[in-house]
Amino acid sequence: MDTKTIIIGTAGHIDHGKTALVKALTGIDTDRLKEEKERGITIELGFAHLSLPSGQQVGVVDVPGHERFVKNMVAGAMGMDLVVLVVAADEGIMPQTTEHLEICQLLGVKKGLVVLTKKDLVEQEWLEMVTEDISDFVSGTFLEDAPVLAVSSTTGEGLDEFLRVLDETISEVVPRAPVGPYRLPVDRVFSVKGFGTVVTGTSISGQIRLGDEVSIYPKGMTARIRGIQIHGKDAQEAHPGMRTALNLQGIDKEDVSRGDVAATPGSLHASCLVDLNFLYLASSGRPLRHRSPVRFHVGTAEVIGRVLLQGDELVPGSESYIQIMLKEPVAVLSGDHYVIRSYSPVRTIGGGRILHPVPRRRKRTRPALWAELDILARGGPADIIGYHLERAGVRGLLRSEIAMRSSIYGKRLARELDPLLSSRKVVCFEGEGQRLIHGKVYGILKERALSILETFHHDNPLVRGLSKEELRSRLFSAAGVTGPVFQSTNQRLFQMLLTDLVKSGKVAHEKDLVRLSTHHVTLGDEEEEIRRELELIFKRAG
Repeated sequence: MDTKTIIIGTAGHIDHGKTALVKALTGIDTDRLKEEKERGITIELGFAHLSLPSGQQVGVVDVPGHERFVKNMVAGAMGMDLVVLVVAADEGIMPQTTEHLEICQLLGVKKGLVVLTKKDLVEQEWLEMVTEDISDFVSGTFLEDAPVLAVSSTTGEGLDEFLRVLDETISEVVPRAPVGPYRLPVDRVFSVKGFGTVVTGTSISGQIRLGDEVSIYPKGMTARIRGIQIHGKDAQEAHPGMRTALNLQGIDKEDVSRGDVAATPGSLHASCLVDLNFLYLASSGRPLRHRSPVRFHVGTAEVIGRVLLQGDELVPGSESYIQIMLKEPVAVLSGDHYVIRSYSPVRTIGGGRILHPVPRRRKRTRPALWAELDILARGGPADIIGYHLERAGVRGLLRSEIAMRSSIYGKRLARELDPLLSSRKVVCFEGEGQRLIHGKVYGILKERALSILETFHHDNPLVRGLSKEELRSRLFSAAGVTGPVFQSTNQRLFQMLLTDLVKSGKVAHEKDLVRLSTHHVTLGDEEEEIRRELELIFKRAG
């Protein structure tokens, strides 16, 4: 198996020769639907595979160019490592040429090249003029310094040079490391007689092997992997950048649909509210108003939602933190790219990166809640971990929850946590360091425990101390953390906190009673007189 797995994709206007180019290169006709054959246009995503001169194997995603099917184009573009922007030499730049390039920019595609197709239909002078137009068109984008090649899928002219340049460009692509949970945004679902349900998509993170379990998000159902195919061939495992088919055992075809995500169980949380870093495209033309209905595209999903802005509106060309409230939940991770299209008329208006996959609602009247998103957008790993732990409060977070919120995994997460734990900026209190609490929150909790004891001693000067269980109950009730779900967790946290307070010398723990070290029961004159009288009575009684 190749250690480097790459997905390339086409982009460009309808009838500019994307599918013909893929067929000329691979021998595979990616138009598989009857309607596609009859109308001569690509409607659904098409898939092929290609062997380059170096021997490098790549997956190919062919996307539709018609404006009505841009949502399918977005679904295909989500997994691209490199894009081939296709422009017909006889037509030049057209509306979907522009929109597809904007989408690739928003989705964070970094590498690509431009292909002028149908060169056999134009004169050399015209070809040179279109090439100049393209150079101006891609200026300031990730394609600014990309090669521009002219080919004819009909005659084959220029195809060998295209493959050579493509091979060189792919050698510069950094493959995705197999870290984090396995995720496969589903773009096709079908059943095979005798085998059952099959889902396909591009593996975008982690790895999976035969026999592993996957959960289908956001639905939450679990299935076992009974078969894996990569580019149509049986495989034992799948890695990021692979066009993958998973044969699922224990789940019906009707239970899965495009837009779902097959992922490592427990690795994702579904949410109808997401924090976003949003670029509102200058080409949008008019301001975007608070609570405007939009179409949210992430992975292979399209979900209707409303944008929640900090103010009344955003002007074209501006960048801002926003929230989106969705009609249906999505299962995403921080750092994922997304695209937003207007509800009607439908056109691409912006996109960016997800900052928080499961946030709380941010009110417009509290600008500080929006300002703190700077940490998630621009902060380092330690800052981001600290942010999530501080917001989690007394409950803390499991390491797996920190990973899900921050998209920091495995050894990298351990490296980031080690100095935080050593400095007590982060405190672990459960299951071999699996549940963590922010050091600031832990410090506040200790001060609150001391305050509870101080108040108790003031109100009950003749009582030696407060029972351990009563102190724990008051402490966590005040913190708003009660109930059977958190019972065992707060007991462990409380025991660690009590031990620390005793070690510090601020608290004494005697049998079942807890008191401030400075507290001692002292009797006043009246109480002392009563004590002496009682003592005499007991002595006389023998």
